Amino acid sequence: MLKTILVLVLIPFSALSAAALWQGGYMGLFTQQLANYGLQQILADLVIAVFLCMYWMWHDAKKSRRNPWPWMLLSLLAGSFGPLLYLITRKAETNSAQAGGVATSGERS
Repeated sequence: MLKTILVLVLIPFSALSAAALWQGGYMGLFTQQLANYGLQQILADLVIAVFLCMYWMWHDAKKSRRNPWPWMLLSLLAGSFGPLLYLITRKAETNSAQAGGVATSGERS
C-alpha cells in the first residue's frame, strides 16, 4: 500500500518537475526562489527537509546493507526524487522498529 501511494505521488510530481524544468531550466528553479524572503524561506525549509531525509536514508541503508550513495546524490541533485525512489525500491521490513519507524505495506500505525 505504501509503495502504491509513493508511486501515485511520484507520477504527478515528476510531471510538475518536468514542466518547471522546461519553463525555467534547472538554475531557473533556484533563481526564482531567491526573489523574496517568503520564497527563500520555502527553499530553506525544503533544503532542511531533504537533508533530514538524507540523514535517515544513510542510516536506513546501512542497516539494510544498501549502498546509500546513489540515493544521497539523487537527493542533492533532484530533491525529493531521492527519498521517494529510495522508499519505492526499499525492501519491506518485518519490524517497523528495525525500519526506523517507517511502516511497511503490511503494517498499520
